[in-house]
Amino acid sequence: MPVDEGRSSSVTEWGLGHQDREATASGIYGVIVSAAVMSASNAEKAYQVMIAVLGTLTIYWSAERYARIVAERIHEGHRPNWTSVRYQLTHGWEMVTASTLPLITLAVMTLLGAEVGTAVIAALVCSTVLLCLAGWSIGRRGRLSARERVISTMVAGMFGALFVVLKTLLH
Repeated sequence: MPVDEGRSSSVTEWGLGHQDREATASGIYGVIVSAAVMSASNAEKAYQVMIAVLGTLTIYWSAERYARIVAERIHEGHRPNWTSVRYQLTHGWEMVTASTLPLITLAVMTLLGAEVGTAVIAALVCSTVLLCLAGWSIGRRGRLSARERVISTMVAGMFGALFVVLKTLLH
């Protein structure tokens, strides 16, 4: 089970900082996967994009949890006990919940009258900002120099920015 590594309060405010490094990594991965789904979506309605994002993230979460349980059985040589299974089924949800702010952005933009494509771009920009903030916080927590923090921020934000570009090019 993951060890509590502490958390950065600034990242927590943005929805990507969690109880331990595994949870934070799941959150960052969830934002990236949700951005990928949004950028590839051809849905005509915002709710369809939201269902696609949440459905995909839930499937990814299930597959990851399943893989961890199977790997435990393979490497431990016996069935995982109920405590281990319960742990796997109650952890990693950050992969799904970290997409909350981008999905709220999508919903609000749609409610304000934006077309689905425009609302998706806004949600992708939100995802990019979240990733940049995570990159900045990673730099701070890792005691990086200002230059290294900027690079960390740019690398993290690059994932989101590439999805914005992909969405723009595909649609």
